[in-house]
Amino acid sequence: MQHTGISRNTAAVAPAPVWLDTVHRKVEAWMSHPGLYRLALSNPLTRWFAQRRTRQIFDLMSGFVYSQVLLSCVRLKLFALLQEAPATLEELSRRCDMPQAALQRLILSAVSLKLLERRSGQRFGLGPLGVPIAAHEGIRAMIEHNSLLYRDLAEPTAFLHDAWSGQMAAYWPYAHAMTPAQAKEAKAEHVDRYSALMAASQTFVLDEVLNTFAFDPYRCVLDVGAGKGRFAAELAKRHKGLQIRLFDLPQVLALARQNHATQGLQAAVEYHPGSFFEDDLPQGADLVTLIRVAHDHPDDKVRTLFQKIYDALPVGGTLLVAEPMAQEPLEEQTGDAYFHFYLLAMGAGRLRTPTELSRMLNDTGFMHVELLPNAMPIHTRLLVARKPGG
Repeated sequence: MQHTGISRNTAAVAPAPVWLDTVHRKVEAWMSHPGLYRLALSNPLTRWFAQRRTRQIFDLMSGFVYSQVLLSCVRLKLFALLQEAPATLEELSRRCDMPQAALQRLILSAVSLKLLERRSGQRFGLGPLGVPIAAHEGIRAMIEHNSLLYRDLAEPTAFLHDAWSGQMAAYWPYAHAMTPAQAKEAKAEHVDRYSALMAASQTFVLDEVLNTFAFDPYRCVLDVGAGKGRFAAELAKRHKGLQIRLFDLPQVLALARQNHATQGLQAAVEYHPGSFFEDDLPQGADLVTLIRVAHDHPDDKVRTLFQKIYDALPVGGTLLVAEPMAQEPLEEQTGDAYFHFYLLAMGAGRLRTPTELSRMLNDTGFMHVELLPNAMPIHTRLLVARKPGG
């Protein structure tokens, strides 16, 4: 179901009252008392709470091992092999060229994580969490890509002192040290590499955007930071009467042209090369889309980009921002820890709450900033802002 009206305003969350600090201190002192733990285990009514907290702490400690189990399964193509048919340890050992004793540890670990599961005849098959990984190339691409982040985080405190010297920063050169002129001259292999990853990992984001926001009322859309043009391709297929324009670096738009040509969509799209920090945006679109762009850049750059979009839009025009966003203080912090560190390793961008982005948009001149509810916020959240008038 699509939403076109006001859904939830991003009002600022009020800070916690001071008296709660005293309550928190007393609760912390009480919960840290050794006798409470023994009491909780001895009482059937509270035992589940102590067990749950212990499992949560153990999972925090074990998380890196879990990620390496996942990465190993991807690299050994276990998901692809077991998608074809369940197999025994001996069969998998032969096909993966891996000693049985070592592979058994990996497979049993994957079973415990519900990536794989036991089947009849001493065989193994895909588990409930392994099925989507086997089915979606984008998930596998991001799992492999995250190995760069794992290497950067091998010494986490050293990483915090110098986050931009790692392998993730080298993968995304435009996100930290490059001037607009340097970005325009970026090597083709670097552009192709990160553009391919963004396209492969965009499936779930595009589904959220296309299934949540109503494009029918608009005449012309300008997608800023368009990448290989996958969003434009899906938009062109679903909304054939919509004029679609793309703006990105020349090398990136060259890849978008190639992508659209293979799908017979090149004639349906206009391509406008440039740097959105250095060049003016083309005018004429009544809707501008900014998908997974703002969080890659620091606040001053994002404000500059918002201003350029505001200037390019006609009176009454709309901006749609879609990207992962930090949870508000009273919301469950799903995914925040990952994105905070990923964006730090990537460059100068950061994860922002809807409230923070709304304030930046308001400061630029946008009005009626709204957060649209969508089915899977961990993939992306959607903010809609309008230029006043009209």
